[in-house]
Amino acid sequence: MAQTEEQAYEVVQTKSDFEIRYYPPVMMAAYVSSSNDSSGFRSLFRYISGSNQSQTKIAMTTPVHMEKQEQGSSMAFVLPKKFDSKSTPLPSDSQVKVYEAKGGYYASMRYSGYTNESKEKNYTKQLKASLEKEGIEIAGLPKVFVYNSPFSFLNRRNEVSFPIVWKE
Repeated sequence: MAQTEEQAYEVVQTKSDFEIRYYPPVMMAAYVSSSNDSSGFRSLFRYISGSNQSQTKIAMTTPVHMEKQEQGSSMAFVLPKKFDSKSTPLPSDSQVKVYEAKGGYYASMRYSGYTNESKEKNYTKQLKASLEKEGIEIAGLPKVFVYNSPFSFLNRRNEVSFPIVWKE
């Protein structure tokens, strides 16, 4: 099985139940939905499978970023590091957007198994409480990072992450 490229990050500090990480800028392909359906995954998968303006096939990377917002949700694929703002294929689907995510600091808490709404809420609550206890300021909405395909049954890795204000 080929090794899947993983989004780069640097562990800045390890706490008892979470890590502080710096994520450098990276190209992303995102789908924003006004509901919480799974059509985002299908649209993003078509994009990396060659349904883009240059018909370029793009390798799958990890993690998949998921974020729930007041009105709907978003899902984003990290694009391989060989892509930049000039070389990233433009989507054919108007609902898929490509952009360069800014670098930033995140607090991340890992959990295993298949992710679901109950686990996501529980770990988000735990991480938020840990950040408050440490006096670390949250700078945005939480994201869920999913590292494994749905067909991978063992050693599954998921994370809940908050963008944070961090000064070294």
